[in-house]
Amino acid sequence: MKSLSIYLRILTVVVLCGPALQAQDKPITAATKLPAHPRILMLAGEEATIQQTLRADKTWNGLHQAMLAECDKLIAVAPVERIQIGRRLLDKSREALRRLFLLSYAWRTTKQRPYLERAEKELLAISAFSDWNPSHFLDVAEMTMAAGIGYDWLYNDLSAASRTAIKTAILKKGIEPSLDSRYNSWLKATHNWNQVCNAGMAYGALAIYEDQPELARTILNRSVETIVLSMGDYGPDGAYPEGYGYWGYGTSFNVMYISAMEKAFGRDFGLSNQPGFLKTAEYMANMTGPTGSSFNYSDAGTGGSLQPAMFWFATKTKNPSLLWVERGRLLTEDPARQVRDRLLPAIMLWNGGIRVNSIPAPASTLWIGKGKNPVALMRSSWTDPAAVYVGMKGGSPSVNHAHMDAGSFVMEADGVRWAMDLGMQDYNSLESKGIKIWGKEQDSQRWEVYRYGNAVHNTLTVNNGLQRVDGYAPITRSSGSAGFMHATTDLSSLYSGSLAKASRGIAIVDQDYVVVRDEVEAAASPATIRWTLLTTAAVTVVGNNRAELTKNGKKLIVQVQEPAAVTLKTAPAEPNHDYDAPNPGTTLLTFEVPVAAGAQGVLTVSLLPERAAAKSARPVQPLQQWP
Repeated sequence: MKSLSIYLRILTVVVLCGPALQAQDKPITAATKLPAHPRILMLAGEEATIQQTLRADKTWNGLHQAMLAECDKLIAVAPVERIQIGRRLLDKSREALRRLFLLSYAWRTTKQRPYLERAEKELLAISAFSDWNPSHFLDVAEMTMAAGIGYDWLYNDLSAASRTAIKTAILKKGIEPSLDSRYNSWLKATHNWNQVCNAGMAYGALAIYEDQPELARTILNRSVETIVLSMGDYGPDGAYPEGYGYWGYGTSFNVMYISAMEKAFGRDFGLSNQPGFLKTAEYMANMTGPTGSSFNYSDAGTGGSLQPAMFWFATKTKNPSLLWVERGRLLTEDPARQVRDRLLPAIMLWNGGIRVNSIPAPASTLWIGKGKNPVALMRSSWTDPAAVYVGMKGGSPSVNHAHMDAGSFVMEADGVRWAMDLGMQDYNSLESKGIKIWGKEQDSQRWEVYRYGNAVHNTLTVNNGLQRVDGYAPITRSSGSAGFMHATTDLSSLYSGSLAKASRGIAIVDQDYVVVRDEVEAAASPATIRWTLLTTAAVTVVGNNRAELTKNGKKLIVQVQEPAAVTLKTAPAEPNHDYDAPNPGTTLLTFEVPVAAGAQGVLTVSLLPERAAAKSARPVQPLQQWP
């Protein structure tokens, strides 16, 4: 009966997802050859390549030693327990993946039995869980990947009893729930759930292939067919709609998936050639400013981190300059900091043996990405730690994980982030209080969360209202000229009903300072436009249209050039509700401009680092005259 049940589930998957699979005649068939264990990511004997890299580069060896040191600490730590937080088991799945990837890596590169024994203990612990929480399928996906890597990499050294327990768990708690329509809506998703869940299921299928060949082929063929839905978000040129944090999640798991398929089958079934996918590494490389902080729009954290997947892209595209930011992290950060990354061992498989010190800086200082959430990323220099950096975004609040932040920007100079974004709030802190944060309608409760609305982002607020969820702001023009590097975006549809037109342009002038220019036209009723800059700097208003920001011994002048008759104000970024996260040390610098019905208005603001403050700011031309 169990076999019949599994067969019927497989048949349901084939019926639901089958037409396109049949059209490409199922790329993985019974005739397809598969290597023996270990077959996921690194075949038997390929440890020698890692050893060669470790001998040739002390930076890589330092990271390797940090991973082994972490594994030494894990030996005495109890395995993860099945403790659910709200609707998620995800933190336990992620910790299991981190531990098993590290310990399995340590065993394969050193052959020291304590690592094998500790990994086996972890595998048996998660295999004994009652389930892997299929109602929140990301939890199942990451746990299945953890078990798949451990089972495959340790296969030849596990006891027969352990093998049976682990492969049974992969089948019953990982793969089979993915055949249940209650849990597999991610098969039709265009966001990171598709990438992560397909990757996890593929790892499980590859791990137990010889025991369940027909089922494994069904899962793997299904993954080839459906993961392209989420990869469509990278078109046309690589800007990832969900932002920095979810690039590190969705894209990294997408790369884990493609890398495993390439290793197992010798090809990636055309996936890396999906429009924009290989270009997305350029997006990520440009998303970090000279301070090392990311452009953290949407649901992203406030910092930045080493991205192992970037090494896969650099090797694949033969473009080592993509790794300039990663180079900085490897050379300046304590390697022990990196071991919290659950995918860290993959960096040793993807680095291509590159010498870290030989990584060159990128040539271009401007990057423009279109798509669902277009961005403009510009800087005065890659090598100067005091360089001016600006990230500006267009897009729409309707994008997955988006905030009402179209038109918003971050800005750095002199090693300080002056204009910043609060980033995400922990989901459970909101969900546990009954806040419904996943609605995307105009009146959704999501937009009542302080960090999600436009009033606390570096953009415009009109009549104290929200941006339109159905609006979209494209990047309309740009130039990489060193004297006037800039980009513009059309925000009109974000303020439909209040404004007839709204455009924003941001420029780095003479590689010294930044200009932000907004051109608006009120609709049939008068409008009040509020301009906002969010900062962690100390702010002193030194004139009606001039403020001085200070931080870390540095200074930035905010000068409102048009209209001159404004009143700058400051206020702490204090939340509206008890469920909102606090934002200590943050200040909103704002001013308001009234615009009569049908009339036009211009708001021009210069952000002048100390070295440029004594200069006379150039007259700023209308946006239509920006080249």
